[in-house]
Amino acid sequence: MSAEPRINDRIRVPEVRLVGPNGEQVGIVSVPDALRLAQESDLDLVEVAPTARPPVAKLMDYGKFKYESAVKARESRKNQSNTIIKEIKLRPKIDPHDYETKKGHVVRFLKGGDKVKVTIMFRGREQSRPELGRRLLARLAEDVQDLGMVESQPKQDGRNMVMVIGPHKRRSDHKAEARAAAGDKPRRESSDQA
Repeated sequence: MSAEPRINDRIRVPEVRLVGPNGEQVGIVSVPDALRLAQESDLDLVEVAPTARPPVAKLMDYGKFKYESAVKARESRKNQSNTIIKEIKLRPKIDPHDYETKKGHVVRFLKGGDKVKVTIMFRGREQSRPELGRRLLARLAEDVQDLGMVESQPKQDGRNMVMVIGPHKRRSDHKAEARAAAGDKPRRESSDQA
């Protein structure tokens, strides 16, 4: 079965509920009469609700209808935003400078509108001290609370502890903001001299 609606001669039912080109109800009409009306008005007979009893058919320009539905589908795909999860890995005994570097990466990802999965890897005896990991994750969440919020609380997952931080703004908002900022910058005029 194709997803395309049946048109003109492909409609194999004895009668249809006909809708005119401007949306007006014509009534229940036999298919040959509906096809004749479609030819007279130089339009196609398109089955819009095949499961109804009797099926609903509409007089319309099928090519224009297909084009408009393709444009709508393209627009809806353009407005979709797919979520990207970036991952940062830390150790419980991280150096302060390394922590600041990793925090900078988290800030950059959140400003870009991406979610961040923060993983703390425990090795050896560190596994017996999960509170070190929790403290580090709580500190990181507090440091970036103006950009994002904790979406999933820290969870122990084998040797790792995982927490997800999501941005306050959606990715599309960040893109629009970046475009507006780029549009505000003055452009340099190109000189005609060679």
